[in-house]
Amino acid sequence: MAAGRGEGDERPGWLSKKIQGILLDITGVLYNSGEGSGYAIQGSVEAVKKLKAAGYKVRFCTNEDQCTRQQLVNKLGHLGFSLSAHELFSPCPIGRKIIQERNLRPFLLIHPGGLPEFEELDCHEPNCVVIGGAEEQFTYENMNRAFRVLVNSENPVLLATGYGRYYKSGSNLTLDVGPYTKALEFACDVKAEILGKPAASFFLTALADINVSPEDAVMIGDDIVSDVGGAQACNIRGVQVRTGKFRLQDEHHPTIKPNGYVNDLAEAVDLILRYN
Repeated sequence: MAAGRGEGDERPGWLSKKIQGILLDITGVLYNSGEGSGYAIQGSVEAVKKLKAAGYKVRFCTNEDQCTRQQLVNKLGHLGFSLSAHELFSPCPIGRKIIQERNLRPFLLIHPGGLPEFEELDCHEPNCVVIGGAEEQFTYENMNRAFRVLVNSENPVLLATGYGRYYKSGSNLTLDVGPYTKALEFACDVKAEILGKPAASFFLTALADINVSPEDAVMIGDDIVSDVGGAQACNIRGVQVRTGKFRLQDEHHPTIKPNGYVNDLAEAVDLILRYN
């Protein structure tokens, strides 16, 4: 495990090689969702400021699909974070680009807050499905509509904003898009194209934007599978915070072993600034 605050001066293993670029998850790392805009996790606002002040190349990688990218930037601004839309990578703009390039007509099974990302697309007689964190929109009727679009298509296309099992909302864990995506995959004998984490293309696109190689980067997140496992599959170091959706069981995951653990983002940044 990584050395924590006050645990001595031993260099953590995940910092044995110099880091040039840093990818940060948002929900569960920068802030916790809940009533209203949620709340910033202690020390995270200052941690981001320290990274930027030190000249690190930072990108924010999220599977957030319940609002537009600009709305998320605005929400984080209200919580004290200073970032711009070009620093933030999220799946819905990627999905829109794919739909336009392939001339697809989507059935959008996503949260109403994310619909503006797909404005002015032709959704008449859909021939593909976009599935995201739809929450109350995950009704039997809507799942059946998605099923029929896919099962009646000669070349079914299922685009998923992520593949997460669950996320933390307030004090509770909530089913994420992954279980519903798997249901459609099973029923329609189709493999979803993942737009966000843990897709390799998502991480690599963010790194290309800052011109950093995977072996010179670290991903810091609270999701053992999507954040840590997805990053490691791309040869990016994966560090897990013990905030957000983290549970003690994560430390005993059968296949994914993070390069390091930290109590929170503030600790990770302190270690980077001390040893890198």
